[in-house]
Amino acid sequence: MFFKYLTGAILGASVAVIPAEQAEADAGDFIAGAIIGGIVGANAKKQRRTTTRSRTYRKKATRSRLPSTQEGRNIQASLNYFGFNAGTVDGQLGQRTRNAVSQYQAYLGYPVTGQLSAFEQNLLTTSYNRAQAGGYAVQQQVASNRDGTRGLLKTYRSEMAGTQTQQTTVALAPQQPAPAPTTTVVAATAPLATASLLAGAVAPSTGLPNFMGAGSQASLASHCNTVSLITNTNGGFTTLANMADPNVAINEQFCLARTYAIAKSEELVSKIQGFTPDQIAQQCEGFGPAMKDHVSSLSLKSREAVVADVSSFILTTGMSPAQLGGTARICMGVGYRTDNMDVAVGSALLLFAMGEGVYGELMGHHLSQGFGTARRVDMAQGWYQAGLAAVDTGAAAVFVPGQPERTELIRAASQRMSGVPAAATLPQPVPASTGGLPTFSISE
Repeated sequence: MFFKYLTGAILGASVAVIPAEQAEADAGDFIAGAIIGGIVGANAKKQRRTTTRSRTYRKKATRSRLPSTQEGRNIQASLNYFGFNAGTVDGQLGQRTRNAVSQYQAYLGYPVTGQLSAFEQNLLTTSYNRAQAGGYAVQQQVASNRDGTRGLLKTYRSEMAGTQTQQTTVALAPQQPAPAPTTTVVAATAPLATASLLAGAVAPSTGLPNFMGAGSQASLASHCNTVSLITNTNGGFTTLANMADPNVAINEQFCLARTYAIAKSEELVSKIQGFTPDQIAQQCEGFGPAMKDHVSSLSLKSREAVVADVSSFILTTGMSPAQLGGTARICMGVGYRTDNMDVAVGSALLLFAMGEGVYGELMGHHLSQGFGTARRVDMAQGWYQAGLAAVDTGAAAVFVPGQPERTELIRAASQRMSGVPAAATLPQPVPASTGGLPTFSISE
């Protein structure tokens, strides 16, 4: 009799324990949390009911967190095709897909976030569709590329970048403002350009085109995409030891500074109460006209004269240094992100005039490459020197602080470029303006 009761007790205990262990193993952390919350101390019958419900709820909760979409399936199929293992093509963008995205970003030299930007997703899926439709020609490309299928991504990206640059220029050209009877900025790229052309020219009041006036209007974002392609092709960023073309080095550091400015702006925007990012961007766009003349004067006046004008403007704003500085940092990133150079460069000018000399680097970049103002390599050197002097005297680096030789790299590259009238090897646009000064309260 005792043996009979003992056998029954053992069987009952096994019924109580085994399903709970299976539920925990099958359902993972979600079920483990449920067990901690309400199952401890319950009897075997309640455990079995909870196990059944938990298994059902696990599937529903997973589906809710990771909805299956056609867009998700396209992303997974594309990642798998190029050798970034996203697992089963089920449209649910979980951890495995994010890992694959990170591998894809690392391969192409993009910031590794695990989340696709619009550009990265477009490149990925467009390349996949193109490869699928390419037939035997694609097979030959894959066979001849040391990276195999992945190599197609870099090939297609190079072709797309060239197309996008052309399309951007064509799209922006009709928006060129009509010539006004005022002094305009001149892009001096011709070897025979005279001193008067470098200093500016009066735009004609007739309907004749002015080919030596406004120049082209390419996008700085597209320009930096091109710089990124060149950097990847060269096997990484230019260093002091391997610098062959100072213009390439300057462009790499220019685009890095732009990226850091955008990141800082987004960080500050996240601390602002009562405004959405879109509302902030709209207010910063209205900041452009207020700084347009100061930005234009960069290629016409000395650094001291420009700073004096901007300092006078600052006194009219009625804003505290903290408010003005925070607003300028926010709008600078917005300007770079939206390709509004009056906003971006105007914000950098405000910060420089307020005593933050490290931002002189940005005016040097804009003058040396012709974004937002006429290309004036000769005048860029003075702004570079001001920015570098600030760092030399102990000012904290605001761009790429983890790159120890950056200051000396910019110094060497800008000095080699100084006084050289040759045209840059990369796109050289002139600004687009929009049409004052927003105030944002940043909560720490």
